[in-house]
Amino acid sequence: MAKRDYYEILGLNRNASEDEIKKAYRKHALKYHPDRNKDNPAAEERFKEGAEAYEVLMDAQKRQAYDRFGHEGVSSTFRGGGFQWSDFSHAGDFQDIFSNLDEIFGGGIFGDLLGRRRPRRSNRGEDLKVSVSLTLEEIAEGAQKTIRLSRLVACDTCGGGGAKPGSAPVPCDMCGGVGQIRQATRSLFGQFVNVATCPQCNGKGRMVREHCSSCHGQGRVKKQETLSVNIPAGVSEGNYIPLRGQGNAGPNGGPAGDCMVFIEETEHDHFERHGNDIVYDLPISFSQAALGADIEVPTLTGRVSMKIPQGTQSGRIFRLRGKGFPELDGYGTGDQLVRVAVWTPTKLSREEEALFRHLEKLKNAQPPEGGKGFFERVREALGG
Repeated sequence: MAKRDYYEILGLNRNASEDEIKKAYRKHALKYHPDRNKDNPAAEERFKEGAEAYEVLMDAQKRQAYDRFGHEGVSSTFRGGGFQWSDFSHAGDFQDIFSNLDEIFGGGIFGDLLGRRRPRRSNRGEDLKVSVSLTLEEIAEGAQKTIRLSRLVACDTCGGGGAKPGSAPVPCDMCGGVGQIRQATRSLFGQFVNVATCPQCNGKGRMVREHCSSCHGQGRVKKQETLSVNIPAGVSEGNYIPLRGQGNAGPNGGPAGDCMVFIEETEHDHFERHGNDIVYDLPISFSQAALGADIEVPTLTGRVSMKIPQGTQSGRIFRLRGKGFPELDGYGTGDQLVRVAVWTPTKLSREEEALFRHLEKLKNAQPPEGGKGFFERVREALGG
């Protein structure tokens, strides 16, 4: 049977613009869509005929060959294969034009022809969330932790399929094994088809008739598991580490979900964390502040010696570079800020009281008026 003229199929003249071709094709496809023409077997052929015309006329080279040599020119110039649905180069335009067809027709033959069948419902297992507590020392160095959790794993008896050993899943008798139910309704505008997930097999297309006695057809059973997780240095409260495939196994052999390990920081007796920096309050005596001293202070990785200069004021902040937390991406390390506080004794002996009363009379023992505030000293420390 001889092919019809492409312009005639779409009702166009030979000078039609791209917009006119698109508009004509939209009208043609809506008219001959097979889901609107269940009682007309020829509609599908007319529908494909229009798509072929659109494919050629929307391609500048193919259209030029067609205008000069007709159908033979298109076939001989472009691989000699003629029109094939798998070679539909304007599928993107086609889908833009008919972006609402799936909603109108529920997928139908339009989705089938372009190989875009609706995906079946995923039977992936659920993700799990667990928390692990870390000390600041562990965060500074990194750690390896062992966690115990209860999760669903593939049933050993049935191998995760859910069927009794010796039996096998069968096609769903409600959807015929496709995982979808098509429901057609008629209205003044024609026949409309709605496609929904099969409620009996939940979109899987297969059903288990004889259930495994161990998992009752679910393909998974609960089990206590022990997992090991490597915690990188520099993590923070609320960060999480995904363990791929370590969540619940999917029902009936579906892929497993993930296990999300959330980080919790344990409160420290001596340190406070501020981003990647750490703050330590160091009490010193009046004599140490006035005369200066070498004092050992704790850090996250051990004790270090720090020099207290003569005349150090209470509230002064010293910086120990590189004694904080490492950046999580591996570039740079925070500092330890040592905040000095002059310790005041609460009880004095008679001798001590006499000494302090003598100091009170000395000129250099009297504090000056005013002075720098705490936040100003913090700014100086951070900029120094």
